[in-house]
Parts: sequence; structure tokens; C-alpha cells
Amino acid sequence: MSTVHQHPGGAVADTFRKRIEERERTDLSPLATPSYSAGRGRPEPECGLRTPFQRDRDRIVHSKAFRRLKHKTQVFVLPVGDHYRTRLTHTLEVTQVSRTVARALRLNEDLVEAVGLGHDLGHPPFGHIGEDALDRCLADRFGGRFWHNEQSLRVVDLLERDGVGLNLTDQVRDGILGHSGRAEYPSTLEGAIVRLVDRIAYINHDTDDAVRAGVIAPEALPVEPIAILGDTGSHRIDALVHDLVEHSAQAGAIVQGQEAGEAMLALRSFMFERVYLGPEATRETEKSRGAIAALFDHYCEHPEEIPDSIPQDEIQVRVADYIAGMTDRFCIAQFEALTVPTAFAP
Repeated sequence: MSTVHQHPGGAVADTFRKRIEERERTDLSPLATPSYSAGRGRPEPECGLRTPFQRDRDRIVHSKAFRRLKHKTQVFVLPVGDHYRTRLTHTLEVTQVSRTVARALRLNEDLVEAVGLGHDLGHPPFGHIGEDALDRCLADRFGGRFWHNEQSLRVVDLLERDGVGLNLTDQVRDGILGHSGRAEYPSTLEGAIVRLVDRIAYINHDTDDAVRAGVIAPEALPVEPIAILGDTGSHRIDALVHDLVEHSAQAGAIVQGQEAGEAMLALRSFMFERVYLGPEATRETEKSRGAIAALFDHYCEHPEEIPDSIPQDEIQVRVADYIAGMTDRFCIAQFEALTVPTAFAP
């Protein structure tokens, strides 16, 4: 029978929790989530040098799903150039901005960091195109659905560590699930920060990438939102974060001011019209959807080709788990293996 590893004690480890709890009572807002209020699905011994949320952060960063984010699309599929955002850089930007907001509001930075780092672990290849494609496959063939926030929770609960999962705290799991606008609002203010900052980050850095790619000219950006928020991505994020912090502090909730919120929504609408659903970003849309649909159908017919590392479940769930975990380039390679003839050996 396996035994639970007990962490060694010591002068620092033996007093760590007491010091953290005292510091949080003194320094954090009464609205903050205490680090040691966290519960896990499977109880386990505490770490003498990290809070529960810090342990969650470390488990996420060391996960396979986190490492794969560097090869997953944010907006442009397989962009030519080294400076475009990937799903990984988006994740890091969301986390960094979220920590800034949490610190200003005296909330739990470690909790927002763990939620921020884990929020997109379940995102499939090809960005939102891939999410929509998997959702269509599941709906058309099985009457199901695919939402990346639900898949992110599935990754940390089950798919990592060969079906054991990461055993994250309830608050981090709640924040990961609740970060999407389609989901119920998170139960903590820290989770609510990530939910809003995710939108702030992607709208502004995607605008930067679209300008860099030549998809839109700087002068083509909508005049009024730019006048309110700023003419560069960094200025806009700075304005939105200051607005968020000041209004949230007054409200005791995570909220935006009306002017800034409306300006951000107007910029978001512009981005959907001109970029997300525009010709450049969608030029490869049908190809990307076709690749995912072909792989989905193939693995439904040939489940024996799904690796054993994907836990046993209904066939459509296993296929979705496998495809959602693919990077862009691995998905393309698998599709090519199905459709491109292999040359005969001489």
C-alpha cells in the first residue's frame, strides 16, 4: 500500500501557516479569500513552505497541458513571426494583470495567479475556431457540447497525471470553470478578477497583433473607444485596470465604470467584425474546422488509435479529450497522416 509523503519540518516550515494567516488577517481585505480556507477533493498533508493556492499554481505550471499552450493559437493560426501572442503568452498576461488588480484591492494574489494560469488549459488547437469546430462535432453527432472552460476543469480534475488529476483546491477549480462569460459567475472576488481581466487582456493584445499583422491600420481603430482608453495596448490596459480597481473598491465587487466598460465593449465588437470574423483570421477557418471534423470522425470510428493516456469514457468524450489536448502543429500532422499519401519506400 502506498503511503502519503510527509513533508519535512523545520524552523520555518513549522511556523509558516501561522505567519501567513496572521499576515492575511492584517494585510488583506475582509473580502479576500483566505489561503487556508481552501479544501480539496482528496485531503492531503499541507506543504510547510507554500499555501494551498501556491501549490495549485505550481501543479498547473508543471503540467503537460500548460506546456502545450505555447503551441496553441490565440487568434492567428500558425502566424509567421515571433512576436504574435500564443495561448501561453495570453495566459501569462492575464495572470500578471490579475495579480496587479488583486494586490491593489488587497485580495489574494496567489488565488488569482493559480486561476489565471489554469484558465485556458482545456483550449483546443486553432483558438476559438477550434472550440467552435469541436462543439459542432459533438452537437451534430452526439447532441453534446464543447466549452473550453469546462474542458479546462476536466484537464485539472482528471486528464493530468494519467487520469489522477491535479487535486486542486475548490476555489481554484471554481475560478477556472467560471472564467468564461458563458459560465456562472465565480464564487470568489479573485475568480471574478480573472473573468474580467481575461477579456481586457485578449481584446487589447489581439488588437496589437492585428495591427502588427497589417490586418487593420492604426487609424482604422474606432475613434471613440480609442479616445477614451488610449492609442496603444499598454495605455488601454492601464486605463481599464485603473478604472476596474477604483470602481471595484467602491462597490465591494469586481466591476467596471460605465464609460470604460462601454468603450471596451465597442472595441470588442469592432474586433469581432474586423478581426475575429474578418478575412485574415478566418482565411484558414474552413481548413481548421475540416481538420478537426475529420479527426473527430476518424477517432470515433477507430477508438483504438486514441492513446491509453486518455482515460476511459464514452467514445465522444475520449475523442474530444484527445483532440482538445492537441497543439496546432500536432493536429495538422495527424490530419495530414490521414489525408496525405505516404510515399512508397524504394
